[in-house]
Amino acid sequence: MPYIRRTITIDQMDQGFADFITSLNAALMEPLPGQSAQFGMAPYERVLKVIAKKLSVQPTKESAVLCLLYPKEEAPHFVLILRNTYSGIHSAQVGFPGGKAETWDASFEETALRETEEEVGVDQKLITIIGSLTEVYIPPSGYQVHPFVGYTTEAPLLIPDPTEVSAIIEAPLSMLMDDSIVGRKKIKVSGGKLKVNYPYFDIMGNTVWGATAMMLNELKEVIRREKLQW
Repeated sequence: MPYIRRTITIDQMDQGFADFITSLNAALMEPLPGQSAQFGMAPYERVLKVIAKKLSVQPTKESAVLCLLYPKEEAPHFVLILRNTYSGIHSAQVGFPGGKAETWDASFEETALRETEEEVGVDQKLITIIGSLTEVYIPPSGYQVHPFVGYTTEAPLLIPDPTEVSAIIEAPLSMLMDDSIVGRKKIKVSGGKLKVNYPYFDIMGNTVWGATAMMLNELKEVIRREKLQW
């Protein structure tokens, strides 16, 4: 599926946020930090599993997620969701809005926008995609995740889908840049009894780990590398 680049419009945005979005858009068009940044928030076993996946001929399932940025309280914010508890691999986990690519989606970008509207109620017509991050493979579920970065010109009304979302988490982007929120602890994975010593972000009191932490760490590295300000 092709990536559809859209034109940034800043007419109705706060100037500081507009400048940040323009700079981030340019930064995302440059070569990304990739797995070197992602693996900073992954256990060592993760590297071995990704290598094993690349050597495998098994087809993967495709999905897409969106890191949605917006101005709130004079600062860029982003949104995460706490998924409902259910009998599945990603039960009760924190992640970006997103989900499985459907056959009727014209692109992975469209998947991310559709799923964001379904899960947190933001009209996809209000969202502008400015770039993407490096794809992440999730070994337990077999999904190849395509992460996108987009924005709305003002803080959206967020309405959780009760069938999928237990809570919506809004956080200032400055929190992501604070190294003190990075920790490490044993986390039970895949609904089994095994606990793995995972690095994680403590975001608004929520443990953010796994693929979502890896994608956030790459975004953090892009912002830090380019010395982006807001």
